[in-house]
This record gives sequence, structure tokens and C-alpha cells, in this order.
Amino acid sequence: MKKIILRRAALGAPIGLAVSYLVTVAVSLGWGGGDYLPCMPELVALAGSESGAVALQAAAACFVGAGFAGSSAVWEMERWSLARQTGVYFLLLSLFMLPAAWVMHWMRHTPAGAALYFGVFALLFALFWAAGLLAGRRSVRRLNARITERRREAPAQTQP
Repeated sequence: MKKIILRRAALGAPIGLAVSYLVTVAVSLGWGGGDYLPCMPELVALAGSESGAVALQAAAACFVGAGFAGSSAVWEMERWSLARQTGVYFLLLSLFMLPAAWVMHWMRHTPAGAALYFGVFALLFALFWAAGLLAGRRSVRRLNARITERRREAPAQTQP
């Protein structure tokens, strides 16, 4: 299991970086007024330069991507209930995302800002989880329908 987690984390880090970059492009297009906004101004002040802030944010994006990907191994714990898998997965994602969001200034550094960020995070988690659950159920229904169809098409076996 450790190898699986490490392999997934290694693949997740560059994916996290790519997603982070796409987010900065989307934010810039939406709120940049023609400027590229690579990171929060508070992070630039903390890092001492924009390039330093971008480097920190890239490291945080890799950390979050690796954490998300590695945490997906929870879904392979076959002896766990779906509720336990979901709870542990949400906890693990929170442990990666929320500290990174705090340090990178992706949220306001107030209790209300942290609560709002956590609420949005939890809502998005719930939406993606529900979409995945519905997609999984749809796949199971399709497979069951195919099995039933093939059983009907197969010639009846005669007993000697």
C-alpha cells in the first residue's frame, strides 16, 4: 500500500501544479483586468518578491496535488465502509488543503475567512463526491443490464 500511495503522490504533484496554474489563469481572466495575477499580494509580501511567492505557491500546489493523489488510496480499503472511507478521505484532504490555503493566503486570515474557505471546500467536496457516487451507480446499473442481457441471449444449457 505504501508503494501505491507514493506512486500516486509522485504523479499527483505535477497535476497539482498544473491545476494551480490553470486556477491563476482563470483568476487573472476573471479579476485581473488584463494583468496576470500569479499569487496573492500578501504572499508576495511574505516571500519578499513575486518570484519567491510564485515558487512557494508552486511548492504548495505540488504538496496539495501529492496529498490528494496519495489520499485516493483510501478508496481501496475494501474492509472499510463507504462512510468511513469518505470521512477519512475528507479529513486527509482537509489536512493537505487547509494549511496550504492558510499559508498561501488563499483565504482571509480571520476566523470568518477560514470558516468560509472550509465551508466552500466542504461543499465542493460534497458535490464532487456525490457526482462520483452517481457515476459509479450508473456504471453498476449498466454492467448489471449487460449481464442480464447476455444471460437472456445465451442458449439454455441442457442437463444430460
